[in-house]
Formats: sequence, C-alpha cells, structure tokens
Amino acid sequence: MAEGYCVKCKAKKEIVDAVEEVMKNGRKAIKGKCPTCGTVMFKILGGKAAPAPASGTPPPSPSPQS
Repeated sequence: MAEGYCVKCKAKKEIVDAVEEVMKNGRKAIKGKCPTCGTVMFKILGGKAAPAPASGTPPPSPSPQS
C-alpha cells in the first residue's frame, strides 16, 4: 500500500482504504484515511495518467498534393 504524511498526527503512515484517482489536471493521486486518527490523507503520484484510448478508426493521413 501507499505511504503518506498525516498532517494531524505529523508522521508518515500507511494509507488505509486507498483509492487511486485522477485529478482535474490529469495527474494520478491516492486518497485514503490515516489508520490512527481517521483523517483523510492525499498523496500526489508522479507522472500524468494515461489517456483513454480513442474509439473508432484513427484519423486519415493527409493526402499527397499534386
């Protein structure tokens, strides 16, 4: 499981009930609770989330000009 910093306990703890989310800016994060006090813990993960695969066919390639 992920480890995060609890601002209420002022210590690094294991995140309980962790759920991976995607923020509005496209980055991944983990949200869960502190095992000691129950405060919500939030940890931002590195890198952007992978874009969803486009449905349908790929866009047509440009045709050569004569």
